Amino acid sequence: MKLLFDQNLSHRLPALLTHAFPGSSQVRLLGLDRADDAAIWRYAAENDFSIVTLDADFADLSALHGSPPKVVWLKCGNRPTAYVEQLLRDHSLRILTMAVAEDVDLIEIA
Repeated sequence: MKLLFDQNLSHRLPALLTHAFPGSSQVRLLGLDRADDAAIWRYAAENDFSIVTLDADFADLSALHGSPPKVVWLKCGNRPTAYVEQLLRDHSLRILTMAVAEDVDLIEIA
């Protein structure tokens, strides 16, 4: 499962989580740092990414459109990269399960 980290999350996360989530990236690394949410949503859907974000905007898009892409909404506030990395590792099974669940479009992680 590939994760696409939103602008508000570190560009270092894909490399830090490469074993758990190979092929992941971050919007800045893909040249999408100036793209609006709709463009990021389309990119993620077209390229088989699940979006990881701290913002409610993608949760709203998920409620409106469903998946793909699937959304991981981190509700932990702004935290250090190491904290977010560990949070995603701790919830990796839940995230991977969401990827194959047909009836789950979004998960919230606090």
